[in-house]
Formats: sequence, structure tokens, C-alpha cells
Amino acid sequence: MEQVERESMEFDVVIVGGGPSGLSAAIRIAQRAKQDGEEISICLVEKGSEIGAHILSGAVLEPTALNELIPDWKERGAPLNNPVTADEVYYLVNDTNRIKVPPMMVPSATHNDGNYALSLGNLCRWLGEQAEKLEINLFPGFAASEVLYAEDGSVRGIATTDMGISESGEKKPVFEAGYELLAKYTIFAEGCRGHLGKSLIKKFNLDDESGTQHYGIGIKEIWDIDPDKHHPGKVIHTVGWPLTHLPGAGGGSFMYHMENNQVALGLIVDLSYSNPHLSPFDEFQKLKHHPIYAQFLEGGTRVAYGARAIIKGGLQALPKTIVPGGLLVGDDAGFLNVLKIKGNHTAMKSGMLAADSVYEALKAGSEGGEELTSYPDKVKKSWLYEELHRSRNIGPALHKFGILLGSSFAVMDQAVFKGKLPFTFNDPKPDHATLKLASKSKKIDYPKPDGALSFDKLSSVFLSSTNHEEDQPCHLQLSDPTIPLTKNLPDFDEPAQRYCPAGVYEFVEDDGEKRFQINSQNCVHCKTCDIKDPAQNINWVVPEGAGGPNYPNM
Repeated sequence: MEQVERESMEFDVVIVGGGPSGLSAAIRIAQRAKQDGEEISICLVEKGSEIGAHILSGAVLEPTALNELIPDWKERGAPLNNPVTADEVYYLVNDTNRIKVPPMMVPSATHNDGNYALSLGNLCRWLGEQAEKLEINLFPGFAASEVLYAEDGSVRGIATTDMGISESGEKKPVFEAGYELLAKYTIFAEGCRGHLGKSLIKKFNLDDESGTQHYGIGIKEIWDIDPDKHHPGKVIHTVGWPLTHLPGAGGGSFMYHMENNQVALGLIVDLSYSNPHLSPFDEFQKLKHHPIYAQFLEGGTRVAYGARAIIKGGLQALPKTIVPGGLLVGDDAGFLNVLKIKGNHTAMKSGMLAADSVYEALKAGSEGGEELTSYPDKVKKSWLYEELHRSRNIGPALHKFGILLGSSFAVMDQAVFKGKLPFTFNDPKPDHATLKLASKSKKIDYPKPDGALSFDKLSSVFLSSTNHEEDQPCHLQLSDPTIPLTKNLPDFDEPAQRYCPAGVYEFVEDDGEKRFQINSQNCVHCKTCDIKDPAQNINWVVPEGAGGPNYPNM
């Protein structure tokens, strides 16, 4: 296609991503500028149709970072209206039995006293309102597709996607060129496995001195349930079944009783699993039949569905977070605390610390382009680093020892040694390299959905309100289109058919010949394929802005 002429706009700061870390960074810079009487222009781009449209998280929020960012959040009407009232942890023995874990056997950091069960999407919408009041330029529906570089190699900003390109790469009559958004500093807050963040890590070798990053996939639903079964603020976490019968498959599940007679429930599956026949989606459908959850769901109505990858490698897998002119925050870097089963307060804090570094450089008269070493320095001096350092061995221990022994190690590590053991575990094998051959793996017979508690993928995707312009280049790019059929199918029975929670990948018959088909319109932007494909043949890039899911209150 011919070279496209783009209009450009200049700002002091461009932020990519309207999640908790990006919005916190924007608000923090604007707050400090207002306090000091400084003029700083800030632009935040978000690929979702609105702020919050692509946000999916459990979520139980620890308000530590929010208290620092907006101390009067209660008076301003933040949607934290559902404090945790009960906090229970269970080990699921099998599909019917469970054992309640005594509170003394649950690491204190995992307890949820003083926390709130909420919709992270609604919190981000509220943070967006606070940003607008500070005159921050919010551009929802604009997907950042490319990092722009200055002649000296420093980050100069980003370009948004061109709109109106056909599947064959031609300009359609409705074509609109993207914009170049230039800045002195660019903050990348795209979330887990961000497309631009991944390119920065590769270009600048940001992970050369860090351990192997690891991921999980989280699948979530929201249900309206019988008011007599609803207990506002009740929090349930489980480990064990259905994942314990699957080698290398760790993870856990949750149910949070929200406001308005709704519950949020989900299953997180570590993407280090080894059986290529495993389907995280179908494991989740099975889970809902366990009595611990079925007792609440029976007679209820499923109203929302979604999925998202989770970054969970811990402190030892954290890459370098700065490049010339750019900073990585939140899940673009990987600040999740596996022990707390939380990453939103840590994401917000990382955004705030990056904002402080950017603001201080701008106030001192910097024209940008340098590495802001003050940002990682601030991280190391903050409660964020202390929290992640204390919990650094929990994730690798669960990988190394399994659920029961790994959980026992976690209790000992936290209760006895306070997270200060003189060593740090690392799990060096990346998630895409853990699959065993299909011929040497046990096939899994998943029951058909009953339409009451369990459902199929397509009806689930419908509830995510996912939509993409059909006639556009596929945003799921194959480096070698032959690999699914010639390599992944004979070796692993092409696991993309199962690890994708949206039915994007399938084989179809054409004149008796199998063909690999990508139903990209179904994509809920979870990024699992980019992570788990054993050949690392799938590259997830952004589609046109505003495409993807439109989550209401996930």
C-alpha cells in the first residue's frame, strides 16, 4: 500500500492505554502540574470504544494506591460501594467435595480486610471522569499501532491505526489516515502482552537481565442471581479441582458477590500447562457445576462474559521499564502480586511513580528523549517494590511444587520468613514451550453444555458484545501460514482450537482438504494466542480502533 500522509499533534506526554495504570499516570501528572501552576499537555489514547470497554479483572481492589492518588474518592463518588464482608478460601477436592482452608493457613497478604469487590471497568470510567475534569485529552476508539522514533532512536510518540483499509490492504472509500501523536515522553500502559510494549522489549532487549515471564488466562462471567442467595461483599477463592487432574495446570477460581444481586465468577489457568488437549474455557464451564458455585448460580441468568491474559512472572521477571523517551507501567511491565491475587493497586502505583518522574523532568525543562532512570529508582524505594519482593517466590513455587506443596511453601515463606528467604526462584521455561506431544497426552472429554450453568463459546462471545469491522486486515498475523496445518496439528492437535476462549481458531473442510481458519471478528483481545502458540507463530496486533469487546461492568 502507498505511504500514508498523517496529521500530527504534539503533547508533552502521550499515554497509551486507559486502564488503571495509564489513567493514574495521567491524573498524577495533571494534579502536580495544577498544584504548581505548570502548563503540561497530556493525551491518553484507548483502543476500546470508551474508557472501560476493554477492562476485565476479578476484581477485589486494595485501595492503597487510590488513597494516595485521590484521597477524597468517597466524596467524589468513586464506585467502591461494596466492601468485602466475608473472605473464604477452599480447596476443591473433586467435582463435589471441598475443604475450607482455615484463615490461619491463608497468608495474611491474601486476606481482604478493608478491600472492595467491584467492577474495574466502572472504576476506570470514574477515573476517566476525574481525568477529564483535569483537562486531560482522552481519545477512546483510537488504537496505537506503531511506536514512532526520533532520528537518535529515542521514542517520539505513537501512530494510531489507519481506518478504512480493506482485508486485501486497499483503501476503502471511508479511509481515514491515523494520527501521529508526538510527545516528549510516552508512557506505555497497554496491559498484559501489550503490542507496543512487546515491540519495545524486543527492540531494546529490556528482558535480557530478567527471568522468564509467565502468564495465565482469566475467564470471567457475571450473573444475576436470586436475591435470597446474594451476600454483598462475600469473596470466595478456590484452588484444586478441576485443574489438579491436569499435569502442569495451576490456577484457581473466584466468586465475588457484587452490587445489585450480581456475582462475578471466573477461573484463572496458568498458561504453563502441558496437555495440549486442555481447554481453559471448558474447564471453566465444568467448574460452575461444583456445588460451591452452583448453589448461587442455579436459577440465575448469565449477563456478561469475557477473557483476558494475566501477567504473573513476578518481580524476577520484571523487564527494564525505561527506554529513551518511554516508560512501561502496569501490566505492560508486569507488576501483579500473585500472593495477593491482585494487580490493580500495583498497576496504579507504577503509573503514579512513572508520572512523578515524567513531571519532574518536564518541570526541570527537559525536552524529552532520555531514559528517566528516576522511575525504576522510585519503584525500588516504594511499597510497590517491597510488596513484590516479599511475594516473589510464590508463583515459581506453585509452578515448581504444584498446588498443595506450593501453597504450603507460601504459608511458610510468608508466616515464618516474611518473604525474606535468601534466594529467588525462577521458572526458566516459557509458557509456549511447555506443551507435550498430543500423542503422549491424555485426551480430555468435556461434557456438552447444559444451557443452564454451562454454555458454548459462541453464545459466550455474544455476551461480550464483541464487534470488529469485518473488511479489514486480520489483526492475528501468522509469520508462517503453513505451521498450523503442518506442525501444530500433527504435533499438538493445534491447541489454538482450545486455548482461545472465543472460537477464533478452527479447521474447516474445503473440498476434502483441511484449512486453518481465523475468525478474527470473534477476538476478545485476551492475547492468549500470542503467548501460548507453541511455534510463536501468531503475532497479535491492534485492529481498527473501537473494535473488540464492549464490556459493561467487567
